[in-house]
Amino acid sequence: MNFFERQTVVRQQSKRLVLLFAMAVFAIVAAIDLVLLIALGGFTEGVNPVPMLFGSTIAVLAIIGCATLYRISSLRSGGAAVAHHLGAMPVPENTTDYHLRRLRNVVEEIAIASGVPVPQIFVLNDEAGINAFAAGFSPSDAAIAVTRGALNSLNRDELQGVIAHEFSHILNGDMRLNIKLMGLLFGIMVMALIGQKILEHGRFRDKEAAPIIGIALGLMGIGYIGLFFGRMIKAGVSRQREYLADASAVQFTRQTKGISGALKKIGGLHDGSKISNADVEEVSHMLFGSGSAMSSMMATHPPLTDRIKALDPSFRPSELNELAARWSMKPPVGLEEDRLLGFAEAGANIPAADTNLRVSPPSIIQQVGSPKSDDYQRAHDIAGSIPEILQQAARSHHGVIPLMCALLYSSDEKVQAKQAFELRARHGDALPSVVKDFFAQVSQLNPMHRLPLASLCFPTLRQRPRPELVRFMESVYALVHADGQVDLYEYCLGHLLGTQVRDLLDPSKAWRIGNKRLKDVAPQASTLMAVLAQVGHDNPADAQRAFLAGMSRVLPRENINYQVTRSFADALETVWPALDSLEPMSKELLIEGLVAAISQDNQVNIAEAELLRTVCASLHCPLPPMLDKV
Repeated sequence: MNFFERQTVVRQQSKRLVLLFAMAVFAIVAAIDLVLLIALGGFTEGVNPVPMLFGSTIAVLAIIGCATLYRISSLRSGGAAVAHHLGAMPVPENTTDYHLRRLRNVVEEIAIASGVPVPQIFVLNDEAGINAFAAGFSPSDAAIAVTRGALNSLNRDELQGVIAHEFSHILNGDMRLNIKLMGLLFGIMVMALIGQKILEHGRFRDKEAAPIIGIALGLMGIGYIGLFFGRMIKAGVSRQREYLADASAVQFTRQTKGISGALKKIGGLHDGSKISNADVEEVSHMLFGSGSAMSSMMATHPPLTDRIKALDPSFRPSELNELAARWSMKPPVGLEEDRLLGFAEAGANIPAADTNLRVSPPSIIQQVGSPKSDDYQRAHDIAGSIPEILQQAARSHHGVIPLMCALLYSSDEKVQAKQAFELRARHGDALPSVVKDFFAQVSQLNPMHRLPLASLCFPTLRQRPRPELVRFMESVYALVHADGQVDLYEYCLGHLLGTQVRDLLDPSKAWRIGNKRLKDVAPQASTLMAVLAQVGHDNPADAQRAFLAGMSRVLPRENINYQVTRSFADALETVWPALDSLEPMSKELLIEGLVAAISQDNQVNIAEAELLRTVCASLHCPLPPMLDKV
């Protein structure tokens, strides 16, 4: 199952989830209507129950709907809101704590390998159990939190397996569904809370209070019964997604010992995956392991032994007892295991900028949203070979914005003068000189370093004040358009940065899985195809052949003429909203066509590969850092 098929499954699950919760809400409304009719004499002869039923139905629906929207809106700032809700602390960018440094390195490398921005990283310092979760509306506002117990007990292989599991939730679109679940369950629970508050604060001294007591008891009973079935729905959806996330983590790391080792430590250590926070049930479906003891019917995770068995067929459940006995005498220490495993340092095994690749559409499709172990190694090499001064700037509050501006700086001094003017107008006189200093470093980078470097900047960028982020977005546009002649890479990188910052500023309105078909966006698809065909082929005839090769995959039955595009920026400005709203399988066909177009001459250079990655990222289809060769 590839990225696009998984996105389709998530979309189907969302529809099923909405239907099941709609049925639950309908049952709650009907039950409350019945309680009110009984308590207020609605069945008495001569009484017309219709106005009462209408009023109570509208009131219950309004209460559940408003409570659901309130809970979702309270999390509109993204994954960080969920992390803070559980008492997690952000991991400093330049931390000297080796456990936290190792966590940040693993998360950054997996983000680079996945082709998504580095999420915010949190640690639950007071939790001794082994657990983790990913939360947010989209990859741009995602947060990953890990317990202190996981950092202490897991070695790097196991920590990588846990983080890869959480990244699968980010890539598959599970996070938005998780937040919807939190909102819907809160909406149902509110009915029970209303009944409870009436009983706690009401004054019931005469017989006339009996109907009110009956209504309050009915609300409590119905609310908690509804909550029970809501949690059953949540558990059923969550269990299936956990198996998928485990399988994705194995596909990513290309080994089972990491994630299976983490699961065995959960089963063999006293604290297991327990989370002591009182609000753990609300986020139980987001966790790597079960945060509390639940019945099998209500459990949000498959049985631990079943998860391990799926990863390691030779596993015997009795092994957990043996491990528990051994670890009761000497608990595992992750860093000691790291030293015994002897992890290699990051290298510089990166293709030269003039390298040409031979790729095929199917091979690229299998890479989208599905990084593997070699992608992880490439990301390890890329992150390790970025100059230290640039890595420090990416993690510095003072360096992050000038560094990102440097990625868009022109090598032409006249254009630089215009760009400097735009930066002074928005950020003050000091910024242009800092940007120029960084540009001297950035201009020497291999093209494969640019997007990963931008990804490393995002955790720090997220922490800048909103007005500063708004000015930064304006600066991105100004830098890209400073010379009036925008090349495609410059435009796409600027567009990508702007899109991710917009998602960051308003996560609740960020990208979601679309539903349009390719035939609905034929003009936009042909425009993008023509642009990529022109960029990859200098000869007009070759460019036309590349365009036709791509369109024959995208819309084989349509006769769309090739048109030379004079202005990349103007042409592309109109295509993104429509193309980003495509349903998953249509996006798969579109990307196949784009790959066919740029590889029509049987070679793809590094610059073209990075351009394809940028286009894919703009379409929320993350592509790992190096294209697989045929």
